[in-house]
Amino acid sequence: MITGAGRGLGRAFTQAALEHGDRVVATIRQDGVLDDLVKQYGDRLIPRRLDVSSHAQVHRVVADVVATTGTPDVVVNNAGYGLVGAVEELTEDELRAQFDVNLYGAVWVTQAVLPHLRARGSGRIVQVSTVGAVGHLPLFGAYNASKWALEGLSSALAAEVAPFGIGVHLLQLGGFATDWFGSSMSFTSANPAYDGTREGILGMPDYPTAAILSEAEPSAEESPAVAAQALLELLNEPEPPLRKIIGTGAHDMVKTALEWRRDDYARDPAFTWPGRPSI
Repeated sequence: MITGAGRGLGRAFTQAALEHGDRVVATIRQDGVLDDLVKQYGDRLIPRRLDVSSHAQVHRVVADVVATTGTPDVVVNNAGYGLVGAVEELTEDELRAQFDVNLYGAVWVTQAVLPHLRARGSGRIVQVSTVGAVGHLPLFGAYNASKWALEGLSSALAAEVAPFGIGVHLLQLGGFATDWFGSSMSFTSANPAYDGTREGILGMPDYPTAAILSEAEPSAEESPAVAAQALLELLNEPEPPLRKIIGTGAHDMVKTALEWRRDDYARDPAFTWPGRPSI
């Protein structure tokens, strides 16, 4: 079961699973976006309309999927979007909407499937995260915060459900060639005080309009198919890790973020960064 499967990474995850021979329940927001894959793969692909931010809708859809299709072996919480804006600029509605999808949506799906996974004594829950959940970037505070929260919650979840035979995995993704910096991104209203910050991060003093985004050059980043293949490989590992870094340059981004945190802690003379145990 894959949420946010209508485009980008979610669609790539869906297609990779189908090519692998799996049956996929793919949740979408718009009817028809997976019609080409339905035509190709037939009844092995089961699209379902779902807004993950709706607690009631999530539980209703999951219950129906279990009753009609069976308990999923793997649940991929992929649905999400990026909110861009300086913290001072963000409205209450924007912040709540960001967390409703990126954090609470994953929680509602997880809570809805867990009783069924526990009853069976097996299953995997995959949370799609980001290297931004290790570090930070100005203007992406709300997005990063939603993923930092997902990481903290999922780490606890992994320990809670391991005795039931259930695995939890976090995909810390770098940049991929999707529409994330476009239709999957939301921009707040600009405060002129942060023009310089926007210039440094986005290369323009204001937030981009829909017209600017539509005329942007195609991304040179990796295909989302690379991330999908990495997910399949992770699921096939005999002892997969909690966190999996995926994407060109992503390992360096995580390393840089951890080095920054280490150096910041090192300013406290009472703190010693733990060394790697000798083997």
